[in-house]
Amino acid sequence: MGRPPVLPVDKKLGLVIRVMSGELTAAEAAREAGVSEQSVSNWRRQFIEGGRNGLAGDGGRHTEEASRMAELAQENAMLKTTIGELYMELRKYGRSTAVRPPQRREGTRPGRLVN
Repeated sequence: MGRPPVLPVDKKLGLVIRVMSGELTAAEAAREAGVSEQSVSNWRRQFIEGGRNGLAGDGGRHTEEASRMAELAQENAMLKTTIGELYMELRKYGRSTAVRPPQRREGTRPGRLVN
């Protein structure tokens, strides 16, 4: 069987509630949504686990993770901007004749000091 179509969360929630209330069986809900019965069972399990985590006090975990992800995305953007600015500085100096990379002298070996 191919990958089931992506359904909106609200539609999944409605089907799971109807299954849990006894209005529909998992097989009927699956036919209505055009997915496998296993998918409906997975949604039901995820719904129950989410409620259990919420009652256990883990409800804020996802908001903490989301805020951390937003913080990391902001830091990533700042670092990309900094790298871009440094790249432009390097290009500017690379084309300038005033600043040239150090030249290696003839007769010296790397790592040996010359006075």
